[in-house]
Amino acid sequence: MQNLAHLTALTGLLLPFISGCKSEIKNESGPNIILFMVDDMGWQDTSVPFWKEKTPFNERYHTPSMERLASEGMMFTQAYASSVSSPTRVSLMTGMNAARHRVTNWTLHRNASVDGKSDILSYPEWNVNGVQPTDTVPRSVYATMLPQVLKDNGYYTIHCGKAHFGAITTPTANPVNCGFDVNIAGHAAGGPGSFLGTENFGNAEMGTHTLPWGVPGLEKYHGDSIFLTEALTREAIAALDISRLTGKPFYLYMAHYTVHIPLYADERFYQKYIDAGLGDYEARYSSMIEGMDKSLGDLMDYLKRNNLSENTIILFMSDNGGFSLRPREGEMHTHNKPLNSGKGSAYEGGIREPMIVKWPGKVKPGTRCNDYLIIEDFYPTILEMAGIEDYKTVQTVDGKNFVPMLTQSGTTASNRDLFWHYPNNWGPTGPGIGATSTIRSGDWKLIYFYEDSHFELYNITEDIGELNNLAGKEEKRVKELVSKLGNYLRSVDAQRPSFKATGKIAEWPDEVI
Repeated sequence: MQNLAHLTALTGLLLPFISGCKSEIKNESGPNIILFMVDDMGWQDTSVPFWKEKTPFNERYHTPSMERLASEGMMFTQAYASSVSSPTRVSLMTGMNAARHRVTNWTLHRNASVDGKSDILSYPEWNVNGVQPTDTVPRSVYATMLPQVLKDNGYYTIHCGKAHFGAITTPTANPVNCGFDVNIAGHAAGGPGSFLGTENFGNAEMGTHTLPWGVPGLEKYHGDSIFLTEALTREAIAALDISRLTGKPFYLYMAHYTVHIPLYADERFYQKYIDAGLGDYEARYSSMIEGMDKSLGDLMDYLKRNNLSENTIILFMSDNGGFSLRPREGEMHTHNKPLNSGKGSAYEGGIREPMIVKWPGKVKPGTRCNDYLIIEDFYPTILEMAGIEDYKTVQTVDGKNFVPMLTQSGTTASNRDLFWHYPNNWGPTGPGIGATSTIRSGDWKLIYFYEDSHFELYNITEDIGELNNLAGKEEKRVKELVSKLGNYLRSVDAQRPSFKATGKIAEWPDEVI
């Protein structure tokens, strides 16, 4: 891999030439692709209404760039991810469902579990070391990763921001080992020590990298008043300038750390939310959302300025539901309403995400798709978008290609069930948070709670807030969904927690009925 700093200097010398020859530098072999991934952004953390009506949260946040992207592309109202970060990011990188890849909780230290404590359950030996490009790292999943396939097929691959693919000291603590040509600020940790350049982004001293929470690679901004989101955006644009020298199409994985805790005020936007009557932490949160949105707009402006808009696909997604615990203000577990609960929960507030796709010439502007999909679907879909057909993977790919939904020529949602598997303990407590397995089948969603072996059943179309548990009234439907869920979990050899009192492994959901 070439050093980004050296390439940036080279770009400074050659940019005048590039600017004068825009029409001569083309990506002939495939479209450029930007996957804009936001951390912990909830379904309601935007002025874009993903529900049938605008909500008070849609009125609170100011995201004009998301509005712009939605007007130029397709909104997905039922896009799903896992309820915490690492399982989602591993599914994205591998196309595997979390039950199969077994990175079912968030990762950090090598060979060390981050599960919270329970008086009732012990948690399985899940893949605490994340996803790896080799089968030599114990307790990890070996996979052919998405950026590697893109790179092998002629793409210039850029990682910018949060990685969180593998534990500290494992190969994928450095995203270059995942198939990225360039890594900007990505490492093992899932959050930053600080969002402020004046605090060195969580590093103890200027010019250093302090494990585990210090953000690496941005030393030139240490001591500066810049916000992390802005620094990442500037570095991403510099990397795009370099990509134009290669003549290759680019894949930019723009993975912001925002809006992960700790919550910091982005001073460019903070005061307007204070003036609107929000408390300190809600104003901080809102300012971070708007800073993220500005980053999206800056990238879109860059594409337009450099005549790249018509050959660049943009996919916007979040990695899990919105954080709804302290230090958020107001009633906990309500910051994603009308959805129930938030990050870490099996309820909709923990897994439903804001998603938009712009694909010039393929996706009709200003459209909306109400069919459901899940994060592992991005793997085959992005490769289809890139025109890559003849590729092999060491892993089984569970994801379904949703290009027919984008082109309005078909759907992958018909007769398809979605599955979530979380045999772990995130740490916090709250509605739907705990060891669970879940199935979504059409309008119906069933959740199995391992700790007390109970079921909850909801008609999501009629009860988006999951307020009316119909498990006691719909016994036939419960049996049908429980059978599907149990069969699926067995088919992927899913792990289960065990009971501390007896040492016995928890029953499959269909063994409880």
